[in-house]
Amino acid sequence: MVSKIPVDVGLIYEGERIRKGQNYVDLAGPKSFGAELVQVAPMKDIKDGLVKLEGLDFKGMEEGKVYPFGLRINVAGKDMEEDIEGVFERRVHELSNFIQGYMHLNSRDTIWCRVSKDAVKKGLSLKHVGKSLIDLFKAEWSMIAKMQVTLYTDHEKVTKFREDARKVYEKRDSRLRGLKDEDVDVFYGCALCQSFAPRHLCTITPSRTSSCGSISWFEGKAATKIDPKGPIFEIPKGELLDEVKGQYSGPDEVTGEKSGGTVKTVYLHSIFDNPHTSCGCFEAIGFYIPEVDGIGVVHRDHRGTTPFGIPFSTMAGQVGGGVQSDGFVGMAIEYLRSPKMLQADGGWDRIVWIPKALKEKVADAIPEKINDKIATEEDSTDLESLKDFLKKSDHPVVERWNGNGTDTSIDETESTTTDQPVAEQPVAEASELKMPIQGLPFSGGKVTVVFKNAKIYAEKIIITRKEKRK
Repeated sequence: MVSKIPVDVGLIYEGERIRKGQNYVDLAGPKSFGAELVQVAPMKDIKDGLVKLEGLDFKGMEEGKVYPFGLRINVAGKDMEEDIEGVFERRVHELSNFIQGYMHLNSRDTIWCRVSKDAVKKGLSLKHVGKSLIDLFKAEWSMIAKMQVTLYTDHEKVTKFREDARKVYEKRDSRLRGLKDEDVDVFYGCALCQSFAPRHLCTITPSRTSSCGSISWFEGKAATKIDPKGPIFEIPKGELLDEVKGQYSGPDEVTGEKSGGTVKTVYLHSIFDNPHTSCGCFEAIGFYIPEVDGIGVVHRDHRGTTPFGIPFSTMAGQVGGGVQSDGFVGMAIEYLRSPKMLQADGGWDRIVWIPKALKEKVADAIPEKINDKIATEEDSTDLESLKDFLKKSDHPVVERWNGNGTDTSIDETESTTTDQPVAEQPVAEASELKMPIQGLPFSGGKVTVVFKNAKIYAEKIIITRKEKRK
């Protein structure tokens, strides 16, 4: 039973999007910061049903502004263990979206929430959000005996809370390091985000944490014990079809079933051909850069652009929604520490660009021999400067340029043989001309531009020969 609040609460509102014109304020997200954390605590330390707010509530906020945001949930119950914390934490996303006029995206320290103008006008407060979460969690799990919620919007409070939360995230993540896919008999699947991305299914293995970073293999195991019919479930490994790419018959079959037959093959450890799908909650994006035959990685907190000249938010449109986009893949930051990280594509020897902050965060996972050869935004801001950096640093991908891999050298044939002006004539004329667009991300996958009755004029034609990538 959900407590009465000024707006409706129910499954019908899951998947509701609050657009810019409908939005009252943003909490956390790309223009601010925040975190959420669920922790198990002793019974005596929790006042059941308590909701505390430290900072401004919606009515004290200025419309159109962005505020930091923190959400701490403490739970207690008989035989409740720490393994369940990450599972409950991930369900915050689902249950928050049951509240009409309140939108929740992402997880951990990348959360982004919005409240609509209509909801605020009706009287919705952050304390109502906290109270609804307590009611929804208790309705879902009878094992929860006590639960309390603390919400933060004060800048200093959120800063301190996020620091504390990150220490807990690191403790959880470190437990799994060293365990590999071949060490276990079963994987886990997570369909929590199918309300936003119907074709997406996360396959969670010891070597591949969920793309949102919230659910490790251990937490997947714990989730199936407390909620056998829930959105996190076992996936039989099945037959090993490709050890290097990380292809198993079990995940292929289950993904095909859960995606309605639209995704039939999944490579857990490759960015090419059949990469793992993503919903939109991924912490980072891996993206292929054909001009240098290398792979870049950008995380959600990066405020600048990639060598393509576009930011994370634009690139995310190519990766999210459950689409398999050849050359793009969403991933958890923890996956960068996996010994199987994009192993089919060369692993760290293929990584050519990564934001400085992310590079420092995963420095312990980067092989010493390659660390200084990977560019950051301080070394490269576009494709030309990236190529120059890779040459000067003697990055391993340079060997591919003139070897058996992609030849990125340009063999130019100019259409003019004189510096004198020539009469303007079309160099190509066709009733229909199809042009595939490559190298830049577009939402929805591969894009082909069709020109009808086209006449093409050009001062110069550049013909570039590129062999198939490997």
